[in-house]
Amino acid sequence: MKYVFIFFSLLLFLQGFARAENSLVKEQKLLSAESHEPIIIRTIGFPPYGIEGPSSTGGIYYEMANILVEKAGYYPENSVAPYSRIIRELKSGKADMTIMFKYEELKEYVIYVAPLPALQTVVIGLKGTTFESVHSLKGKEIAYLRGAKFSTQIDNDPEIRKYSTVDFAQGVKMLKRGRVDGIIGPIDPILSAAKQLNEDRNLFGDPLVVNENTPWVQISKKSRDKLSIEKLNEAFKELQSEDVLNALRRNYL
Repeated sequence: MKYVFIFFSLLLFLQGFARAENSLVKEQKLLSAESHEPIIIRTIGFPPYGIEGPSSTGGIYYEMANILVEKAGYYPENSVAPYSRIIRELKSGKADMTIMFKYEELKEYVIYVAPLPALQTVVIGLKGTTFESVHSLKGKEIAYLRGAKFSTQIDNDPEIRKYSTVDFAQGVKMLKRGRVDGIIGPIDPILSAAKQLNEDRNLFGDPLVVNENTPWVQISKKSRDKLSIEKLNEAFKELQSEDVLNALRRNYL
């Protein structure tokens, strides 16, 4: 009788242990599923920051965002998109994160996590063309990337005509054909577009620097419960110490 009691006690113990183990496994699976919920990233769609090719996607900010999110312990799901779509999706929470300049219409909808090195915004024309000041652009026509905002002073001057372009490559083509007097934007994507078109950088004259803008890692306020700002900050500092951004710039430029 004693052994029967011990047997049933052991059986009940093992059944209880199995139920507890199953419960723990289910809980671990649930936590695992939650931790692997992808972080939706949108990268600005112009080289060398976001490059969408026929068979692959890449770019400085594209890779930087992926590395940052992975180092912070999340799974990135990244795609290249135009400014207008990124702004719309950050507002709605459809996108969780991006790397781009600060925009007035977004400041109520995003959290700024970490700044990247500032980029100079220039207006540049053909070789032999020099713009002395923003005032000297009056009466001129400049190629301006659709959806972007590079200079409030130029944006608000009706005497400076703007021709909206789908990308910087279109702007370089128009400049070479004499259809515009200059192109506005950060110098890196302008030179990258020229390289893409097999144009020598000697095509251009001296750039007029009109301002400096700082790109930021920013997340949608609707993603606050999905992403830890502290983890992103820690991961960003590690990437800075490893000089990852400069390595990416050297790779693409």
